[in-house]
Amino acid sequence: MQHDRDERPLTGVTTFENADDQRLWDEASHGSAAAFGLLFDRHSRAVYNHCFRLTGSWSSAEDHVQATFLQAWRKRDSVQLRNASALPWLLAVATNVVRSEGRSIRRRLRLVTRVGHAESATHAVADHADAVADRLDDERRMAEVLPAIRSLPRAEQEAVALCLWSGVSYADAAAVLGIAESSVRARVSRARSRLAGRLAERPSPALSVAPASRVEEYR
Repeated sequence: MQHDRDERPLTGVTTFENADDQRLWDEASHGSAAAFGLLFDRHSRAVYNHCFRLTGSWSSAEDHVQATFLQAWRKRDSVQLRNASALPWLLAVATNVVRSEGRSIRRRLRLVTRVGHAESATHAVADHADAVADRLDDERRMAEVLPAIRSLPRAEQEAVALCLWSGVSYADAAAVLGIAESSVRARVSRARSRLAGRLAERPSPALSVAPASRVEEYR
């Protein structure tokens, strides 16, 4: 159900920071950059990790986060949230952003696969060696998993990305996708069955809500 808008203005920094997503979105739709900035602060990390799982590349994920929130800002006056949280809708926007960049993502995936077989030391500098190694390890692991994920029907890919990777509830995913909750559950179940066979011989982050090896902080 759509939430009725509360037209009372937000007053004071404390009220602003404690406002729920619906209220912040309403304020942003009326042009409040500060309210939109708070939504960004709340959800950019989750969107960032979601984009990484879809692309297998942290640097691509950074670009997609920016594109996602740019689209959200442009649509702020034409979209009303159907959930208490803005995150399910933002993740759906991010999924579409990533999909629209499919060709460049496939090129990057081939690059990541090649890099994954190289020694991480050749890519690291002394001050950032551990961070570089962690990022390469994440990308190598996702390069192994993504082909199996992308072999799923598109509807099942969306269900995996929202419900299994990003922890969105079945009800919220159903609202964002415009389908029944039972349909979301069925898609997740079918995806689990397909992936269980395809990924049986390798431990992977494919069916986990957690990121590949850690939660990457955006910004």
